[in-house]
Amino acid sequence: NNFKAVLETIRDMMNTECVVPAWLHDIFLGYGDPGEAHYSKMPDSIETIDFNDTFLDAEHLLENFLGMEIKCNAPQEKQVKPFKIKFADKGAGLEVIPYTLPNPGPYPYNKPKENTVKFTPTQIEAIKAGCNPGLTMVVGPPGTGKTDVAVQIINNIYHNFPSQRTLIVTHSNQALNQLFQKIIHLDIDERHLLRLGHGEEGLGTDKDFSKYGRVNYILAHRLELLAEVGRLQKSLGVHGDVTYTCETAGYFNLYQVKSRWEDFQSRLQKKGASVVGNAASDVADFFPFNVYFSNAPQPLFKGDSYPEDLDIAEGCYRHIQKIFDQLEEFRAFELMRSGLDRANYLLVKEAKIIAMTCTHAALTRRNLVKLGFRYDNILMEESAQILEIETFIPLLLQEPEDGYNRLKRVILIGDHHQLPPVIKNMAFQKYSNMEQSLFTRFIRLGVPAVELDKQGRSRDSLANLYNWRYKKLGNLPHVQKSPEYLTANAGFSFDFQLVNVEDFNGVGESEPNPYFYQNLAEAEYVVATFMYMRLLGYQAEEISILTTYNGQKHLIRDVVKQRCGDNPVFGFPKTITTVDRYQGSQNNYILLSLVRTKTVGHLRDVRRLIVAMSRARLGLYVFARVSIFANCYELTPAFKQLLKNPTDLHIYPDERYPTNRKTGELPPAAKVMKDMPEMSKFVYDFYYQIIEKLMKEREEDEKSQIAAVAASDRFQTPKEAVTIEAPIEEDPEVRKKNLEETLAKPFLEFSSAADAGTADDREDDSSDDEDTVHPIRIIPSQKLDIAEEFQPFPHVKYETEETEEGVEIGPATRPDVEMEQPEQDSNRLEDAEESTDKNEESTDNNKESLDKNEESSKSLDEVEISNETVGEEKDREEEKTSEHVEETNEGAGIPKMSEDVEMEEKDASDEDDFGPSIEMMKS
Repeated sequence: NNFKAVLETIRDMMNTECVVPAWLHDIFLGYGDPGEAHYSKMPDSIETIDFNDTFLDAEHLLENFLGMEIKCNAPQEKQVKPFKIKFADKGAGLEVIPYTLPNPGPYPYNKPKENTVKFTPTQIEAIKAGCNPGLTMVVGPPGTGKTDVAVQIINNIYHNFPSQRTLIVTHSNQALNQLFQKIIHLDIDERHLLRLGHGEEGLGTDKDFSKYGRVNYILAHRLELLAEVGRLQKSLGVHGDVTYTCETAGYFNLYQVKSRWEDFQSRLQKKGASVVGNAASDVADFFPFNVYFSNAPQPLFKGDSYPEDLDIAEGCYRHIQKIFDQLEEFRAFELMRSGLDRANYLLVKEAKIIAMTCTHAALTRRNLVKLGFRYDNILMEESAQILEIETFIPLLLQEPEDGYNRLKRVILIGDHHQLPPVIKNMAFQKYSNMEQSLFTRFIRLGVPAVELDKQGRSRDSLANLYNWRYKKLGNLPHVQKSPEYLTANAGFSFDFQLVNVEDFNGVGESEPNPYFYQNLAEAEYVVATFMYMRLLGYQAEEISILTTYNGQKHLIRDVVKQRCGDNPVFGFPKTITTVDRYQGSQNNYILLSLVRTKTVGHLRDVRRLIVAMSRARLGLYVFARVSIFANCYELTPAFKQLLKNPTDLHIYPDERYPTNRKTGELPPAAKVMKDMPEMSKFVYDFYYQIIEKLMKEREEDEKSQIAAVAASDRFQTPKEAVTIEAPIEEDPEVRKKNLEETLAKPFLEFSSAADAGTADDREDDSSDDEDTVHPIRIIPSQKLDIAEEFQPFPHVKYETEETEEGVEIGPATRPDVEMEQPEQDSNRLEDAEESTDKNEESTDNNKESLDKNEESSKSLDEVEISNETVGEEKDREEEKTSEHVEETNEGAGIPKMSEDVEMEEKDASDEDDFGPSIEMMKS
C-alpha cells in the first residue's frame, strides 16, 4: 500500500540535487579513509562535553575511565553530579568539572528527572561519540542496552544544543515506541516531543504525541499558563486583563514582572555592597513575589544564609520566566486558525525531537521538503534491518542550504549479526545484494564502530547460546547477583533444553500450501508445555511462543485456542509469533518450535538463529527434530551447547512457581517425558488432579465460612430492626428461657450490627431492677405476615404501628393508645376481605368496642401493673373481643364457627405459638 509513494520519493530524489554532508560523502560512496567521519578526525570536535546526568556519581565516573589520568580541581565535597568533562588531545587524560544546576523553582515538579542506568565504559564511549559531530556507529548485541544508549545520546544533545533538532528513525513501530517511551521519562519538555505515523496508538501512555495531539496539548497548556499569569497579576495587585492573549501576558511580564525583579536586585545591592553585608532576612523582606508563591512548600526562605535564600529567589524568578517563555513560543498558535497550519508549524518550528519510521519518511518526504522541514541530527535504531535506500531517504528530508547539507551528526545503532532487511525477490536479495543494509556495508568497509560488550538480559547459561558470535560479550553484574537469575525454573530440571519431537501418527512437517510449513506434533508439545507451566503458577504474560514459519504460528494459535481459549486457568501466552517478528523483543520464558523435519530450512541463516536464541531471559525450551539440526555445520556452536542437556523433557511437577531451588541444582525426582502423547496425557491428568484438589479446598472453605457465619450471626442484630422494650425477668433461668424462645422464632433474622450482644452478655445483667427496661432489637423475616400477633413476652401488651420504613412492634406504653389494625396485603387476607361486604361493618363495630376498652383503662404512667395483672387483663380483653365478634357475625348473617374448626385453629395456634390464628384476626 506504500510502494507507489516510495517509488515517487525515489524519482523525486533522482530529479533533484541531493547533497549528503561533505564529511559523509566519500564514505557513503565506499572510498577514501573509512575513519574520516569519526569524531576524533572532525574539525569541529567538541573538547568539553556536558554529560548531564549520564554518571550516577563520582565513583561511577571513575569506573568508566580506568587507566586514564583524571584531574579535578573541585574539593571532595563538591565532586557530585552533574559533570562536565574536558578531554585532552589524543585521549591522554581528562579534566572533570563538577557544576551545580540552576535552581529550577520551589515546586516539587520543578525538579528535573534523572537517569538511573549505570552505563558501562563502552556505553559511555558510544554516548561520547554520539554527542560529537560526525558519523557514530554502535554495534549492540542482544541485551546490551542499545536503546538506553540512544536515549541518553538524545538527552545530552537536547541539553547541550537546545536550538538543534533531532530526527529519530527506526524500522518498526514497536522499536520506535519503545525508544519514545524511554525518552518521555527523561528530563525533556514534552512540548518538544513529536511522534509521526500511525503507530503512535501503540504508545503505552495516556498522552497523545501525534501532531494534532501535541497541538491540543499546547492549546490546553496555554490556558493553564495564562491562569498562572492571572494569579501572578492578582498577587501583585495589577489591574487590567493581562491574560487575554500570550501577547498581553508578554507586556505584563515586561512592564510589571521584570521591573519588580530589577527593583528587588537593586534594593539588595543598595543594602550592602557585598554578600557579606546583606542579612538573610533581606531576601525574604524585599522579594516581590511572596504572595504568588504562597502555595509552594513553606517556608519559602529558610533564613539560614544570604546566598542560599538568594538562590531560592532566583529559582522562583526562573519559574516565572519559564511561564512567559512558553507563552511566547505558543504565541504563534493563537494567530493560526486552522488545525493544519498549527500542526505544520509544530512540525517545522516547535518540536525539537521528531520520531518516525523509515517507511513514513519515504511516504512523506515530498510534503516535508515542501514545508521546509529542518533538522540537525539523525539517529537510526535497528539500522541493520533497514534497506540502504530506506536509510538514505531520511538523510535527505530537507533541502540543502547554499549547496550544503546542515546535518551535523549521523548516529547508526544496530547489530549486523542479527536479521537483515527482508527482501522477497530472490534475484534482488542475492544477486543485487539488496539485503545488505547501509549499516552492514559501513561495518564491512571498516568504518570505526563502538561494540557494546556487556549484556544484562539473559542468564549466563542462556547467553552462552549466542555470545560465541561476538568478539567479547560478557555479563552485567546484576545477571550474576539478582535473585531471579540465581533461582531455577520451577518444575523444570534445566534452564534450557533441546526437546526431540518425533513424528506423530507417522507425520512430521506438513505443507498444506507452498512454503506454509506446519508440524502438529511440535505444536501440541509446545502448547502442552505452556499448560504445564500455567498449572505450576507461571504468569501467562511471562511466556512467549515463537516459531520459524508463519504456518506453524497459525497452527499453534489454533491449538492454544482449542486447548486453553475458554479456560481461565490457562489463558493465552503473551505472544505467539515468528522469530523474525520478535526481533527487538524479549520475555522471561520462550518456547521455540523449529518445525522442519526434512531439511534445516531458513534457520541455516546464523543471524536468524542468534535472534531465536537471544529472546529468553530465564528459560528457553526448543522443540525440534534433533537429528536434522544437530548435523548442520552453521548451527554447530549453538546446538553443541543445547545438546549438553538431555533431549527428553525433564519436569518436576511437585514443585510450584516460584521455587527456592538454586540454578544448577537438579530436583530430587524428575519425571521424563519421552514424547508428545505422554506429555499431553500427563498434563490432562495433572490438570484434573489440581482441579479436584482446588474443589475440595473450596468446599471446605465454604463449609467453614458457613459455620463461622452461623455461629457469629445467631445473636447479631439487623441494621433495620424493630425495637421491643420489655422488663427482663429477675430469675436468670426464666430470662434465658424467654430469650432463647424469642431467638428461636422462625420469623427472626439477624445481621451484624455494632450493638448486638450474646445471650451470655445479657445473662450478666441479673442484678438489674425489676422495672428496668432492656432493649432487644428484632426484625421479622419475609415469612411473617404483618397481621400476626407478635408477643415474645406473653406478660406484656404489644401494639403495632405502620411507618414509612415498615411495621414497628412494641409494648403499649399508655393505656389510651389507639390500636390500629395494619393494612393487610397477604393473599390469605384477600379471601376473607372479599367474602362479604358486611364484614367491614362488623370490623368497625369491633374497633369501636376496642376503643371503649382502651379509654376505660388507666394510664401506665400513673398505675404500676404487675405481670400477672397485665396477663389477666389481656385474657379478659381477648374473651370480650371474641364474644363481640361472634355476636356481630351472627347479626351480619355469618355462620358461627363449628367446634371442630375451632379445635383445628387452636391446634394450629398451639403448634405455631403465634397467638390467635390469622382467620380469627381476619374476622
